[in-house]
Amino acid sequence: MNNFSIAIHGGAGTLVKGMMTAELEAAYTLGLKLALEAGYSVLENGGTSINAVEKAVTILEDSHLFNAGKGAVFTADETHEMDAAIMDGKTLNAGAVSLITGIKNPISLAKDVMEKSEHVFLAGEGAMQFAKMNDYTIEDTSYFYDELRHKQWLEIKDTDSFQLDHSTKKDSKFGTVGAVACDTKGNIAAATSTGGMTNKKFGRVGDSPMIGAGNYANNKTCAISCTGSGEFFIRGVVAYDVACLMEHKDLSLEVAANEVIHKRILEIGGDGGLIAVDKNGNIAMPFNTEGMYRAFKTSNGKEEISIYK
Repeated sequence: MNNFSIAIHGGAGTLVKGMMTAELEAAYTLGLKLALEAGYSVLENGGTSINAVEKAVTILEDSHLFNAGKGAVFTADETHEMDAAIMDGKTLNAGAVSLITGIKNPISLAKDVMEKSEHVFLAGEGAMQFAKMNDYTIEDTSYFYDELRHKQWLEIKDTDSFQLDHSTKKDSKFGTVGAVACDTKGNIAAATSTGGMTNKKFGRVGDSPMIGAGNYANNKTCAISCTGSGEFFIRGVVAYDVACLMEHKDLSLEVAANEVIHKRILEIGGDGGLIAVDKNGNIAMPFNTEGMYRAFKTSNGKEEISIYK
């Protein structure tokens, strides 16, 4: 039996240490732990990496603490626009949705796009039609209402500012959630979900739902879920870049992931982090910000839940 493992993230950047209370830190840690345990138990019971990453991400989407699902931030129009992607490293099948509203678990809709349609990426109104065809409940906007998120939006509404997540400093927090896993058969998968940017306009889409940019999985190399300055992660095709370095330069997971996060993305002005796993269950979680909400657990007994460096 293959070593199996899972890693999850709840965004890079993280709250400035001065703003992080002991209560809040405990809440984030618990949120990460619940998602980690849920995903790990799928693997432990012989489940697939795809089901494990979906399970972990739905738990994070159900928490108001993270910018995905329930905790999604407000757009300039005081609505929520969510994006998600999932990819199967064994088959290279993938599913993604963008600019969706009222869907409790965008990652499950992305998985349905992968499994129940001939397509990879559905957006906006079409994605919503697909959701309704597949009997998704459209939640009332009150489900997504969060006092902190609304306050952040009120501070910058009617301006050209946008904010990447729940810190008070503009651009200092990237709110995405994600999971990568390797199952007992050595198959790997990645899932990423986000509520985007506070006060975003024009139907902006970041890297999270883009296969190869914010999310990627291939059994030959690795599975990756990114969190960071989306525009730069798109330009750097970050998730695929790590896989490329492994495939064509024969770099290890750790070395390839570090090369991309600590060198290549910085060179073009981007920042953030990623979580990665390979077919042997090795994990890498590099980031170049103050912190990254992250956790991992492996079948050989290693486990860690962290926020700061």
